[in-house]
Amino acid sequence: MEQTVATFYQFAQLPDCLDWQRKLRTQCKKFNILGTIILAEEGINATISSTADGISEIMAFIKKDERFANMPFRTSITPRKTFYRIRVAVRKEIVTLGDSSVNPNDQVGTYIEPNQWNEIIQDPDIIVIDTRNDYEVEVGTFKGAVDPKTQTFGQWDEYVEKTLEEHKDKKVAMFCTGGIRCEKASSHLLKNGFKEVFHLKGGILNYLEKVDPEESLWEGECFVFDHRVSVVHGLKDGEAKICFGCRWPLNSSDMESEKYEAGICCPHCADSLDPIKRSSLEERNRQIQIAREKNRKHLGQDVPMMTQNKIAQRKKTNPKSKSIA
Repeated sequence: MEQTVATFYQFAQLPDCLDWQRKLRTQCKKFNILGTIILAEEGINATISSTADGISEIMAFIKKDERFANMPFRTSITPRKTFYRIRVAVRKEIVTLGDSSVNPNDQVGTYIEPNQWNEIIQDPDIIVIDTRNDYEVEVGTFKGAVDPKTQTFGQWDEYVEKTLEEHKDKKVAMFCTGGIRCEKASSHLLKNGFKEVFHLKGGILNYLEKVDPEESLWEGECFVFDHRVSVVHGLKDGEAKICFGCRWPLNSSDMESEKYEAGICCPHCADSLDPIKRSSLEERNRQIQIAREKNRKHLGQDVPMMTQNKIAQRKKTNPKSKSIA
């Protein structure tokens, strides 16, 4: 069945976030909403899916609260089942920077509309930074953007201190998937003495939705945290996949590698895959094929999404960030 996916966030004073958790769990069950909703005293951050009517109902419920009345949200259509459960969680932050002194409600960078973004990132006097994690950048990014090579957004502070601090006199433009990380990242830079900070309004998703592919400076696909794995222009489903062996997102180059075996391994894990795990994955693939031949769905055919827990388990050393000229 066709699904509508909605993404939204809002920084707002939400001391009653525990009460909101209870209410949203009830409403999500009522309207068959699946996905992830993060609540904190600083606001809300979510990606959810349902029928078009279900999304309309839950958004109407949320927007009844004046704190969220003007909250924008973005929708896209997919034939895939993007989530398999609903999770409404309360955390310290709706996007984890780890610096409680940063408050996007106090100050953020200058918003740049998608139709003005190309001009900004082609300016040689502006440092353009991708604030997303390394595995997201590998799937796609803007031409010429700096990759900080962070594994989590919580490493942004360290990146700024070690690499960006000496460039306070320069203009900085940044982007992320939907805009929320840039709200905090830009606020963090301004708090630390940077003067001219810009960020893409609505993030990559807004750019891919509004900018014509022929005029686009985006290269690759945009990684998303659901079972679509990636989206392209028009917010249509992309071709990226998740490796069954290591849960790493794979771009077209990865899948063309001689080390890529569908359902088994990829260039990121082929050399470290032990015989026992390989045998297990091969058997799983065999069972999936049998199920397909019988026109049935195998319970294990959908790859689990890349999660923060999986990221932590990678134990991959953080390579040195790309230097800034």
